[in-house]
Amino acid sequence: MFSKERNMIADVVVDLQYGDCGKGKIAHALCRDGNYTHVIRYNGGCNAGHTIYHEGIKFVTHHIPCGVFFGIKSIIGPGCVVHVDTFLKEIEELEKQGIPAGDLVKVSTNAHVITDFHKIEDKKDEEIGTTKRGNGPAYRDKYGRKGVRALEDPRLNKYLISLYHELYENEEFEDIEILFEGAQGFGLDIDWGDYPYVTSSHCTIGSAVLNGVPPKSIRDVWGVAKIYETYVGAKDFEGPEDIFEEIRELGEEFGSTTGRPRQINWMDFDMLKMASRINGINKLVINKMDILDEIGIWRAFHGPHMLEFDSRDDMEFWIQTKINMDVDEGIDTFFSGDKHNI
Repeated sequence: MFSKERNMIADVVVDLQYGDCGKGKIAHALCRDGNYTHVIRYNGGCNAGHTIYHEGIKFVTHHIPCGVFFGIKSIIGPGCVVHVDTFLKEIEELEKQGIPAGDLVKVSTNAHVITDFHKIEDKKDEEIGTTKRGNGPAYRDKYGRKGVRALEDPRLNKYLISLYHELYENEEFEDIEILFEGAQGFGLDIDWGDYPYVTSSHCTIGSAVLNGVPPKSIRDVWGVAKIYETYVGAKDFEGPEDIFEEIRELGEEFGSTTGRPRQINWMDFDMLKMASRINGINKLVINKMDILDEIGIWRAFHGPHMLEFDSRDDMEFWIQTKINMDVDEGIDTFFSGDKHNI
């Protein structure tokens, strides 16, 4: 067993809007350039869809953390729910493409299982607009203390891991460096989102901490957003402008899990500010800059007002200045139009 001097460092990737902001791309880039011993998915289930471009090939992962692309032990944490058939199929498909997922992926013994009954029940939803993957009913049963934990499903036996033992008592690692990869986004958080049009899990940094790491271990919190907003669900979200149809096509704004068209609207800076404050970010990445470059329109909501900027440079300057003034002057902001890099 290690002494108390063992070092543990963790970085967290959080979505500051409604999901689909490019968390997978950021997590992939951090794994590529970092020295992580573990990547841990900290919330959600197969309703997630993280798009990753690895060595020129497009992958969409649902359960599997992105560490598998770099030989890093990748764990589905206790804050997640797992549909076992989907999980096993995803491993099989990754291995067919040369990614050794089966050797790297582990499931925390205290994660919960999405049963076929959960999926059947979820398909009855018409009011919230869920992905119908069974997540909501699985989380309901978890908190109702009648769920099924991963250690109770024999199909998962070869993948099971005690996360406490792994992080604190496993002598394979002298020090621990973790990347926490989140799912969905702040606007869908069960507590902070636009209830009831929310997901069933916690999408903030608090959820990462609940996966076994003390808050003092957090080094960087990477907040991820888009220069415009998208949403998939039952509520009316899309603005009236015809330009949103063009943005949808240019940005390929169709759900990576469901294929549904994402509703489009301009960035809501007040929500970006709120999400940045609550998550305590020190890194901010704003993706899809290339899409507004293409259409040449730069707009954002600030309170009840619609702001229009003369150029990309003007909008970037305004966002960075406001974030540093209203949230934290030490936040590093990156504006990205690249599918592969930050």
